[in-house]
Amino acid sequence: MIHIYSDIDRIEAAAWRALEASETANWFQTREAYAFYSAVPEEMQPFCFAAEEDSRLVGVMQGYLTQTGSRLKQWFTRRAIIVGGPMLSDTISDAALEQLLLTARRQLSSQAIYIETRNFNDYSRWRPVFERCGFAYQPHLNFHVDTSSAEQMEALISKSRKRDIKTSLRDGATLVEQPTLEQVHAFYAILQQLYRTKVKTPLPSWRFFEMLYQQPHAQFLLVAFEEQIIGGTACVCLPGKAVYEWYVCGKDGRYEHIFPSSLATYSGMRYAADNGYPRFDMMGAGKPNETYGVRDFKARFGGKEVEHGRFLHVCKPLLYAIGVCGVKWIKR
Repeated sequence: MIHIYSDIDRIEAAAWRALEASETANWFQTREAYAFYSAVPEEMQPFCFAAEEDSRLVGVMQGYLTQTGSRLKQWFTRRAIIVGGPMLSDTISDAALEQLLLTARRQLSSQAIYIETRNFNDYSRWRPVFERCGFAYQPHLNFHVDTSSAEQMEALISKSRKRDIKTSLRDGATLVEQPTLEQVHAFYAILQQLYRTKVKTPLPSWRFFEMLYQQPHAQFLLVAFEEQIIGGTACVCLPGKAVYEWYVCGKDGRYEHIFPSSLATYSGMRYAADNGYPRFDMMGAGKPNETYGVRDFKARFGGKEVEHGRFLHVCKPLLYAIGVCGVKWIKR
């Protein structure tokens, strides 16, 4: 017997926690992540679907609805994002997964132009089920860094990246592992500049980062130089599994021999290794066969390049096509 729920109050907390032992577990599918999404409703409207099979919780697929810009812009940017990909029991049946996907698709299609899972784990065994339910596979790369030990992690970093880290620390850069909220705000200002001038995609508001700062499994690791914050990384952590680098930035090129972005990512990796997290997840490295400078930056940290891709269901094809053209125009 299969049951699908869309009310988290019907999901037993202990069963949800137990599902974190699965191969597809990630922080973004935890109860804590849902609570965080709920704390910033102006940024994201959370949703959660759960599959129960023979009285056992076998799948959780949660994410958020989001939109950006003016009222007209919002009409073209409504989307449902499942960060990390659904958290599935290793024994979930194809029938249960199919019902989970179809229920999510049916309930979200009236509210979103598209539904997208951004996978941090391998879903290849379930790809036929996703495709049968109208979710097309989209190739997308990522890097997983082995942080099972500090020695293993250090051994894999490229010589050039090691040199950048060493010279940064030698010439006065320091790591701030327990920053104040004021220091996090300085980090946010650097992020704003980066997204406005280079990334050219929407950045969440300051309140998003202020609330993230209060999360028990969030970790801000900042870089300081001459008593000023010059970079950092914002990570979330799933105990026993991974540290996820959600946002990273730095005032690169401003100071001789100081490489804040490199030092920020390294500090996240070191935090993972020192605190028992076997993997540092870089959360994306672009599409294969497309030039992407960020991928080149991430590759030098010694991670394993993986292609776990994304699954995409387009609910409103015409609006989706217009939105894709709009994003290309903005990024020109």
